[in-house]
Amino acid sequence: MQTEHILEVKNLQVSFGRKKNLTEILHRINFAVPKNEVVGIVGESGSGKSVTSMAIMGLLPKKTAHISGEILFEQEDLLLKSNKAMRSVRGKEIAMIFQEPMSALNPSLRCGLQVAEILKEHLSMTSSEAKEETILLFEKVKLPRPREIFNAYPHQISGGQMQRVMIAMAIACKPKLLIADEPTTALDVTVQKEILLLLKELQKETGMSLVFISHDLSLVSEIADKVIVMYKGDIVEEGSVFSIFKMPRADYTKALLASRPTLGKRFQKLPTIASLANNTFVPEEITPQQRAFQHKKLYLQEPLVEILNVEKEYYSNAGFFKPKKIVKAVNDVSFRIYEGETVGLVGESGCGKSTLGKTILQLEKASSGKIKYRGRDLTQLSSSEIRKLRKEIQLIFQDPYSSLNPRILIGEALIEPMKVHGIGSSKNERRDRAIEILNRVGLDDSYFSRYPHELSGGQRQRVGIARTIAMEPKLVICDESVSALDISVQAQVLNLLNELKEDFGFTYLFISHDLAVVKFMADQLLVMNNGKIEEMGDADEIYANPTKEYTKKLIDAIPKGL
Repeated sequence: MQTEHILEVKNLQVSFGRKKNLTEILHRINFAVPKNEVVGIVGESGSGKSVTSMAIMGLLPKKTAHISGEILFEQEDLLLKSNKAMRSVRGKEIAMIFQEPMSALNPSLRCGLQVAEILKEHLSMTSSEAKEETILLFEKVKLPRPREIFNAYPHQISGGQMQRVMIAMAIACKPKLLIADEPTTALDVTVQKEILLLLKELQKETGMSLVFISHDLSLVSEIADKVIVMYKGDIVEEGSVFSIFKMPRADYTKALLASRPTLGKRFQKLPTIASLANNTFVPEEITPQQRAFQHKKLYLQEPLVEILNVEKEYYSNAGFFKPKKIVKAVNDVSFRIYEGETVGLVGESGCGKSTLGKTILQLEKASSGKIKYRGRDLTQLSSSEIRKLRKEIQLIFQDPYSSLNPRILIGEALIEPMKVHGIGSSKNERRDRAIEILNRVGLDDSYFSRYPHELSGGQRQRVGIARTIAMEPKLVICDESVSALDISVQAQVLNLLNELKEDFGFTYLFISHDLAVVKFMADQLLVMNNGKIEEMGDADEIYANPTKEYTKKLIDAIPKGL
């Protein structure tokens, strides 16, 4: 019996640029999406996943995008349709959930009105009908307080809730095909699991077809019936979830699977796509006995950092006539960090992880408690004393895009903090040091004279790490520093962080919502929830035998693959 397809992509070729200077992004790709099935498309940034989805939606710019081939939706070629005809298909027949809900939602419009607008446009509903239908949709996507969220602006709700608003908008007109482009990338592991379950339920309930795009193979395995693997504009492999995971044929697929940190064995090095392609990867396994011995040596010394009963309170304005409400972002937190150790700090968004990191850095002032660094209480130091210590306690930011000044050359970005802290005695000495550090993080001399926009996300994150190394710090706080990176780039950065720890004797506080990454990196693990430490101890022990329900929930939510 022949499978009936809702979508067929035939010889799709997409190039960008002017006629004499075209860059080909998609190289005549072919695939089909069966009716009432989920097709996963995986690959790294630049593989062509999002360009494929934008071509299907008819959202590529007409002036610079050159498209050939066929995109057959219910046997009609979408590439032959006019803009007006595509507007009636887009949103009603084919809908899309975008990767970043904050930029996809209009910040100046209330959430409910953005969904109601689609219902009025495509289904000719009145304002009151559209409002009631929107509230029903919000209930369907399991948004809390749907009537309140109808009147809320995007910035007033969480990332997970914004993504649910986007899903409600996408399914409003009961589309036959839904394209979800990296819909869970920036979300916590528990919220990610909820969104996946929600998409599964909606797909089964409505019978729509779903194209789920991600760079994470483990995540795709949780939802897809069939998987397509893309690399540099080509489809390198496709098949069932079982065949892709258990019997991958393409070297690239094998490398993608291998470069993801898992909850199983711990390695000093993760395989990268380059090391597997060149057959240069040699795993260096650390046994639990070796780790226990390393820890014992660490804990014989005085702690580098001691956090004692730290609290951080914020006041939220409840209105003119209502009292201010106290919110405890960090609530009576105590722990120690020993020199040469990596402490992992995990928890969902809003649990207080980043606030705690900023409080240790003295970017935020603790409401009460002590933060001791080498025995000195940072909360009692003057601003000038804190400035001197900035050199020793550094931060690697989450977002490599916004943490670099787009107008400053990479070399200048490295030299500037050296000048401030008196590192290097001359301009030439600082320049040589900057180039040496760039080389150390895997970037050649030419990057010194480049601007941030000329670098990929992984390269920018390496620059962020280089800027940190330049300060010769003792404590490095990594705040979600690999969450925005592709799997293989993430593997390179994690390997680099571990190598630098060995070479420079760094101590890390590694903040993340990705538990698999934290387990790979951390010696000691802290689990945070609602401003408090729920559980702390050896990373292997907590993962093997979690004692708190919250920790079990976090571990259960990790995509396991097959």
